[in-house]
Amino acid sequence: MKALRIAIPARTAVALFVAALLATSATAQPRGNARLSGKVVDEQGQPLEDVLVTAQMTGQSDMLSGKTDKKGEWRINNAANGEWKVQVSKEGLEPTTETIEVKGDKAPPLNVTLKKAVDPMVAINAKLQEAATLAQGGKIPDARKIYEDLLAKYPQIYQLEAFIARTYAAENNIPMAMQHLKVNLEKEPNNVELKLFQAELLMESGDKAGAKAILDAVDMKEVKDPYTFINQAINLINDKKGAEAADLLTKLMAQFPTTSELYYYRGRAYVASDKLDDAKADLEKFVQMAPNAKEAADAKKILEQIKK
Repeated sequence: MKALRIAIPARTAVALFVAALLATSATAQPRGNARLSGKVVDEQGQPLEDVLVTAQMTGQSDMLSGKTDKKGEWRINNAANGEWKVQVSKEGLEPTTETIEVKGDKAPPLNVTLKKAVDPMVAINAKLQEAATLAQGGKIPDARKIYEDLLAKYPQIYQLEAFIARTYAAENNIPMAMQHLKVNLEKEPNNVELKLFQAELLMESGDKAGAKAILDAVDMKEVKDPYTFINQAINLINDKKGAEAADLLTKLMAQFPTTSELYYYRGRAYVASDKLDDAKADLEKFVQMAPNAKEAADAKKILEQIKK
């Protein structure tokens, strides 16, 4: 399973908005004589410049703000007596919030160490790999639980709905698979891979017409995996529509010329439409391309019957 890569909005956007707001708005904060101050350093103890520091008094909506200088030091004047919540933030670093108590117009210094922000995608991709391993081992419910927990924590990663859908499909729970896939499709209505998955589910549910309508509307040039269309061709062959299946498989060959199974199934389609010479050519080509394939034995039996 490929690592999922989703852009997560930067948390610093809120801090930047607050800074802009404070630059243009008057504050109704109670004015006092105390000074809030402190120092901000990185994990190596080096001072950090231009760190945004905002201070909000308990029970008040407005904030006071300041920034650190080259020494990493900051100060905010006119703080009144009471409890203050101080947030320290800088892009690329994990923000921190501390509480300071101002008494008698005096406040203790607040010295903070900011750590490098951890990319959440590192942890997310690790969980996705864990889920993939569980799924491959047949532990489908355990894999689904990981996807569901990730979605609860990161609801903006709606693509996880398709992962959940695939776990239900693996259990042949088509209604639940369709329910979760629908959520992802509503966000990405032009996603070809999701459309192909939807067509597969419709085939499994017996809605061959619905699956065909989806596949007929897909641009073949955007298809990266032919197997959903191969399944459609198999359905056509079973429905005694050999000529239609052969036409579909011929189109697939133009996109996937090295996929040996296409020759096998087109050979079967030609047999179904009584084009035995064409069937013989395709089946011989298939055996030549994939002599050890599981379908090779069946292809050889058909060839023997054609030659009789």
